[in-house]
This record gives sequence, structure tokens and C-alpha cells, in this order.
Amino acid sequence: MALKDSYLLPAAADMHVHLRNAPGPIAELVTPTIRKAGIDTVFVMPNLAPRPVVTVDEALEYKKALQAYDPEVNYLMSLYLHESITPDEIRKAKKAGIAGVKAYPRGATTNSQWGVVSFDPFHEVLSTMESEGLVLNLHGEMPSSPTDNVTVMNAESKFLPTLTSLHSKYPKLKIVLEHCTTADAVAAVRACGPNVVATITAHHLSLLVDDWSANVHHYCKPSAKSPEDRRALLQALVTSEGKFFLGTDSAPHDISSKKGKGNTAAGVFTQPYALGYVLTALEEGIARGDIKEEQVTEEVLAGFLSAFGRKFYELGPAEKKILVKRDGAVVEEGLKTDKVEIVPYRSGERTWSVEWQ
Repeated sequence: MALKDSYLLPAAADMHVHLRNAPGPIAELVTPTIRKAGIDTVFVMPNLAPRPVVTVDEALEYKKALQAYDPEVNYLMSLYLHESITPDEIRKAKKAGIAGVKAYPRGATTNSQWGVVSFDPFHEVLSTMESEGLVLNLHGEMPSSPTDNVTVMNAESKFLPTLTSLHSKYPKLKIVLEHCTTADAVAAVRACGPNVVATITAHHLSLLVDDWSANVHHYCKPSAKSPEDRRALLQALVTSEGKFFLGTDSAPHDISSKKGKGNTAAGVFTQPYALGYVLTALEEGIARGDIKEEQVTEEVLAGFLSAFGRKFYELGPAEKKILVKRDGAVVEEGLKTDKVEIVPYRSGERTWSVEWQ
């Protein structure tokens, strides 16, 4: 048995996207693809280069630049947890409508060289975030270290004691464990109180580590993991009850950064077809026996793709509907301008289409 041929759903909210520097050629190309996917709200990551977004003024300037590409999207802006951030800047951020502060363990992922080595120096900032109701968004991996026996395969699990410690020390702080990829992470988030949730990407619902290592366009941080971990993510989706919601971690890179000289850039570009990838992963999961067909209802999809993320960030419900239809689209081979070329996940494959209602 398969999923239905179509679903009428509230407009989706993607609570983890990378749009790159704006103004800039990648942002100009990918920002207009947000609504193409049936998404009207996105949480925008701050790890820009050569300088991350560390002040409220920088975040608002970035938002204005993105609005020039598509003013119909609701951009939730964030700051990069950096040693220069003060409690006063946190209070200013809350008043300005900044949605969260992203913490990157130093050296763990793209543009994390300015990130956190220890959370101890940020006690006053985290306490202020807790009292102001500003979200802490965690890249939940330890940096790879042969000395400490940390690799891409166990980096997330090794980070989970940090998550537990932060939740214990700041019990009222709202925390998102971003792009969780392991059964261990799912269990850890479930064990925490209601202020701790997690995002799940579209590509981690389908990729395994073998796929991840075989194709540069599948290469990302955190890495894809085992069949058991993928099963845990699918089960978390269909039994979320608000603990897990969509955050694609769509991360565009020019093809020269994926296939050029040197190390491959980490990131999977899923933005234009995000909902289709999720539905395809669910259908594949049903076929394997990872989840049951009856678990995939319109209510479950509406929660994971839209309602749960909006509720956590204290937004109102979606005002518009979308119709998602089986096999109504084909993933482009590439998005291209005279300046950049970006290859989407599963390029050339048939996927679900999205129509705004």
C-alpha cells in the first residue's frame, strides 16, 4: 500500500535553512525557491562568511536583503553565538523579533571557526536568553578528534551530554537540537522536558552513510547514519506530538565547491522540493517496514511540516493552504545562472508537486 495521491495541507514552515550571503548570487538564486516548495516561513541560519551574523543590526540588514528577493516569505532571523554577544544584545534581539541564537561547536561544520569551545563563558547570555524567551539552536555535534575518538559517525551522540547539561542548567531555556540524525538523539530529545525539541531534515529521512559517502551532492554535516538511525527519524516524524518538526538544513553550494579541488563542501540542497522529499522518504519507509501506512495521516503531515514548528516559535497558524500531488514534478538537474550552478538532491527524479491554493 502507498500514500494517497494528494494531500491538502497548511503552508509549510522550514525551521532550518541556509540562504548564504545577501546580496549575493546564491541567495538570489535559491531564495525564490522557498515558496516553490510550499513553504512560507523559514528560520535563517547566521553562519555567513567572511563574517557571521552576530548583531541585531546585521540580522535585520540581512533580512531586508532577503526580502528584496521574495517579500512574501516570513524570514525568522538568528544570531551566531559568539564571544562578542552580550546580554544587552540578547534583550535587543528579543525586542527586534530575532527568533534564536545558533551555537556551533568550533570546527564541527561549515563556517564554525568562530564557534563555541565551551558554554561556560556564555552563562550570562544563556540566562538572559532563558528569561527573555529567546531560542537556543544547537548544532549538535562534537568536532572530529582522533584523540577523543570522535568521528562523523559518533559526533552527534558524543554531543548529547552537552544537550542534557544545558537543559538541566537552564530548564526554562527553549532549545532546538538541529538536524538530528541518530536514534540516540531522538531518545535524548524525548527524555528532555517540553522546552527541548529537534528538527529533522528531508535528506536524513532517506540517506544512509553509504549514500552519503558515494555522492558529493549527498555530503553534509551531520553525516547520514545507519538503517536503525534512519528508522528512528521516520518513527520520530510520525509520532512527533510536537517534539520533532521540519528543518531541512538545505545548504546550497556552487558546483565548484562540491566537485572542485580540495575538500568537498558540506551541504545538501533540498529547498525547492523539500516536501516531496519528505513524502517520498515516508513512502520508502513504509515499503521497508520502518513505519506503517496508517501512521502517515494529513494531521501528522500538517504537524511535522507546519504546525509544530510554528507553535514552538510562538507563531500563528498558516494562513494559506497547499496541495501536494504525487509525481507532479521532476527535480531539476541543476539551478544555474551565469555566476553559479547548484545541483539539487535527487536531481532528475520524479517527485511530488506543490500548488498554492
